[in-house]
Amino acid sequence: MRLLLGLILGAFLTVGAAYIYDTHNTVAAENNTAVAERPLVNWDVVFTKWQQLSERARAEWNRHVG
Repeated sequence: MRLLLGLILGAFLTVGAAYIYDTHNTVAAENNTAVAERPLVNWDVVFTKWQQLSERARAEWNRHVG
């Protein structure tokens, strides 16, 4: 049980740290036009993949339950 909790917590910390890093660099890039760093994560792609995953999980759940 502790292993599963540790894996989930580690995943949340990793995604959270990447989000904070990208958010901080975006603000810094807007303030200083000479520095244009690429973000670590393309959050639009993450959002799209998350929607696809949740739609598929919902469809599978409905197929099994209903």
